[in-house]
Amino acid sequence: MRRICLLGAGLIADFYAAALLGHRRRDQVTHVYSRTPERAKALADKWKIPTWSTDMAAAINDPNTDVVVVALPNDLHEAAVLAAAAAGKPILCTKPLGRNAAEAQRMLAAVEQAGVFHGYLEDLVYTPKTLKAIQAVRDGAVGRVLWVRSRETHPGPHSDWFWDRERSGGGAIVDMGCHCIEITRAFVGKRVRPVEVLCWADTHVHPIDAEDHAVGMIRYQNGAIGQFEVSWTFRGGMDLRDEVAGSEGTIWLNHWMRTGFELYSAHGGSGYVAEKAEGNSGWLFPVGDEAAALGYIEMFTDVLDALDEGRQPTETFYDGYVVNAIIDAAYESVSSKRWEPIRLDDWRGDLDSPPLSESRDFDDEHQLIKREHLPDGRVRVILRNRETGKISQRELT
Repeated sequence: MRRICLLGAGLIADFYAAALLGHRRRDQVTHVYSRTPERAKALADKWKIPTWSTDMAAAINDPNTDVVVVALPNDLHEAAVLAAAAAGKPILCTKPLGRNAAEAQRMLAAVEQAGVFHGYLEDLVYTPKTLKAIQAVRDGAVGRVLWVRSRETHPGPHSDWFWDRERSGGGAIVDMGCHCIEITRAFVGKRVRPVEVLCWADTHVHPIDAEDHAVGMIRYQNGAIGQFEVSWTFRGGMDLRDEVAGSEGTIWLNHWMRTGFELYSAHGGSGYVAEKAEGNSGWLFPVGDEAAALGYIEMFTDVLDALDEGRQPTETFYDGYVVNAIIDAAYESVSSKRWEPIRLDDWRGDLDSPPLSESRDFDDEHQLIKREHLPDGRVRVILRNRETGKISQRELT
């Protein structure tokens, strides 16, 4: 059994506690820290956590702390990680790893120099649907991955610090784009280098200094495109969707608003519906087990099993660093209005990835562009002459 110190007592900490304690894991949360005693006590009471405190150093260095889980606002990640690394404790940190790539790289260096286990808690790459889709891609079900689109939108975060650009590091891009970016990496392949970003962002609704809406594209070295769409202006709840377009197939994933559970209430109830739901009347889309649907169960299973087995988890601080570097380039692109290179001082993937394009032979003279079945039953092929480049069509039946 691992004794876990949970740093933070907000929404994400509550989700983490639900995943760790609500499914009868052998690992236990034994200490919760918050800067606010009322919140620390409230979370401890809710989940029957035996110890709570307002002293982060004492919580980390508690002899009963085997693993430190960072569930704090973005501006506190680095201090918490450095303290846990100095204490020689395994560290699991929520997303984004840092407010920027420089912070993330310092955290990565700290854990590697200290030789401590580290896991990046990017829950949305661990959802059951996503894990199955990733395996389908690895098994060749969709051929070569050409384009991945990931979308997360909702009416905005719960806590004040998200809306403070200095504390959070940005707006919707750093808050939710980090999820979408890592999802695209998971499908394209994390050894394929991301090379440049084109991004648009604006502040449409909220009186803040950061962006509340953004769309971006990531070009990978092999020619694949990752697309992210994020917004704090979307009304109607939380929309989590992913699409994968391959040379031989397509995957569509809907994680939250169309999952097969729809409920209509004319007068509304008094209960909780789902994360980011805006009301409790009319057509509602409840989620049966939010911790499972959002990937928290599989995420903690992977990282804690990896710790027990002496291996790396699926997501490490290095992944968090790469994501932060992509986000930095996205913000640069918003300002410059052009493609911006992704600066990765530390790249550990493939140095060269073969291009996705390939020639499909039809015969000695022609390449196959497309084969299709017509309404009358005939089969037509569209061809390109190898030497002249001329495009032609031919009926096969």
